[in-house]
This record gives sequence, C-alpha cells and structure tokens, in this order.
Amino acid sequence: MNDPRYPVGRLQRQSVLSQEARSSAIATIAALPFQLADAVRGLDAQQLDTPYREGGWTLRQVVHHLADSHCNAYVRTKLLLTENEPTVKPYDENRWAQLDDGKCGAIGSSMLIVTAIHERWVQCLRGCGGAEFARRLMHPDNGPMTLDDLVSVYEWHGRHHVAHVTALRAKMGW
Repeated sequence: MNDPRYPVGRLQRQSVLSQEARSSAIATIAALPFQLADAVRGLDAQQLDTPYREGGWTLRQVVHHLADSHCNAYVRTKLLLTENEPTVKPYDENRWAQLDDGKCGAIGSSMLIVTAIHERWVQCLRGCGGAEFARRLMHPDNGPMTLDDLVSVYEWHGRHHVAHVTALRAKMGW
C-alpha cells in the first residue's frame, strides 16, 4: 500500500551528484512551475481547499508551501555560494501553512512566485561549476549540506508536492 504522505517515495538526500544526475535534477527543478500549473489548472476554490490526505494540507496550502519553501531554498543557495559555510535559519512550515496567506490566499501569487524564483534559481544553478556544488552550508536541523544536497532535496520536493495534487485529482476524478 502506498503512503499518501510520500507519493514519489521518501527523500533520499545525496551530498554528491554526478554531472548527469545534477543536470537531470536541475532540469526537474526548472520544470516545476509548468508541472504545478498543469496540476492545479481548472481547480475551483472547493477543490483547492480539499486536503490531499486525511490530516494533511489542502491543495491551496501545498501551492503556497511550494512558494515559501522554494523562496527559502533559493536564498539558501545564494548564501551557500557567497558565504563561507553559512548557518541558515529553519522555519516552521506547518505554522507558515496556517497563516492566512497560506490557508486562504488565492494561489495566483504563489504560482507567480514559483515561476519567478525557479527562473532565477535555475539560472544560478546552471552557472555553477562542479566545485561549487561541493560548497556547504550548516542547517541547524539537518547538519551540513552541500549544494548537491540542496539540488537533490528540492528536485524531490517539487515532484513530491505536485504528486500530492495529481494523486488527489486522480482519486477524486477531477
């Protein structure tokens, strides 16, 4: 039986990626805005306010979470590339999802954020040389993380949340 919390499987962080795996992961990150737009296209307010699983976030919260999370990821990438092993600040994603903008806000603004952030982030990643992917930051909860770690995490993260939307759509026949 599949676990609805992990429709694409659990995260398997990778601190070192091959050039081929890295390019593939960056291409997946680049494709996320289009995949997310396809996943939510045509959903009405009631559908967006449906949790993807019992006890889970609504589809609306998932979209806003992607914008919040990937903004943080982009900033973390820039800090990692411009500072010597910076310590990044974690945030409580569940509390962010309960704020009014995450719980009730129209998804259009978050869709624009995801599109814009991914355009800039992918350009930044594609401009990095191999040695830059070994640079590290310190995450208080996850420990040291390389840029390859971040790429592998967020490649998975986007697919993970798009699958929450598409799995619910398939289940509900939307």
